[in-house]
Amino acid sequence: MRLKAKIRQFSCRVIAVFFIMNPLAHSAAEYKKIKGLSGGMHSVGSDTLEVLMEAWKLSFIKMYPAVNLQIQSRGSATAPRALIKETASLAPMSRKMNSRERRAFKQKFGYEAVAIPVAMDALAVYVNKDNPINGLTLAQVDAIMSSTRQCGYETDITQWGQVGLTGKWASKAITIYGRNSLSGTHSYFRKKAMCKGRYKEVVQQHEDSRTLINDVASDVNGIGYSGMGYSAAGVKRIALSASNNKSFVLAEAKTAMSGEYPLARFLYIYVNKPMGKPLGKNETEFIKMVLSNTGRKAVIKSGYIPLSKAKAADALALLK
Repeated sequence: MRLKAKIRQFSCRVIAVFFIMNPLAHSAAEYKKIKGLSGGMHSVGSDTLEVLMEAWKLSFIKMYPAVNLQIQSRGSATAPRALIKETASLAPMSRKMNSRERRAFKQKFGYEAVAIPVAMDALAVYVNKDNPINGLTLAQVDAIMSSTRQCGYETDITQWGQVGLTGKWASKAITIYGRNSLSGTHSYFRKKAMCKGRYKEVVQQHEDSRTLINDVASDVNGIGYSGMGYSAAGVKRIALSASNNKSFVLAEAKTAMSGEYPLARFLYIYVNKPMGKPLGKNETEFIKMVLSNTGRKAVIKSGYIPLSKAKAADALALLK
C-alpha cells in the first residue's frame, strides 16, 4: 500500500509540474452542439487571424453543415468598416479598434462594438535562416525599420555590421519587409517596436504575412515581422530585448504569457452586440466554439497561444 501511495503521490507531482511548466496544458470547457443552426455568416478582417479563422470554420461547419461561413482576410483595418456597413458579423482584428474606428461605430449604432479576445500572439521579428544574428534590442529594430528612430538609437542602421555581424556580413545591406497599412500587425509593430515612429520608404510592404515570410526566406539579407504562427523552414525568429539592460527573449508561448516577451498581444473578434440584447445565434455559437476546447486545439495547432481558462471564461461572459 505504501508503494502504491508513493506512486500516486509521484504521479500527482509530475502532472502538477507539467501544468506549471507547459502554459498550453490547461484545457477549456468542451463545446456543446445545439440543434437547428443554419444560415450565413461573413467574417472580414485580420490576415494574421486567417489561419485560425479557417481552422475554426472547418470545425464549425463540420458540426453545422447548414451554416455558410465566408471569410475575407485583407487586414484589421477592413474589419471595423465591414462591421459598420453590416457586411460582416464577425470582425477579426490583431489589434484593438482605434479611437476613430470606435467613434464611427458608436455614431452609427449608439453603443460600442464588443471586442472578444480569442487567442494570444507573439509578434516575431524574422531573418533568413542563414543569418547569424541572434538578438536585437527594440531600439535597434526601430533604427532598422523607421526613419524617425523615436526609440532613441543614436544612428540609422542600414547594414548588418552595425548590429555586430562581422566578416562577409559586415557590409551586407539590410533588406526590410513589412505589412501594409491595412494590417493590424503594421499598426501594432509601429506602436510597440517603433515608438509610434514612421516606417522607412524602402520597407517592402506586403498584403499578407505568408508572402512576407517567403520573401525573407528567399533573401539572405532580409528582415521582417509577423505573428509567430507564420514561422517557416527558411526563416528564424530572433530574440528581442526591450532595452539595453534587459535580457534577450525569444517569441514563445511561455514568454508571451508571462509578459517577458515585449511584443506579445491579444487577438480579437469584434462583434456588433447591442447592449442588453443577445448576439445572433450563429455568431454566439461560433464564439462559444472558438473559446471551447475545440477552438483551443486549433489555436495550438496553428502556432498561436490559447487563452488561459480564466481569460476564456471572461471572454465568454461578454456574450451575455
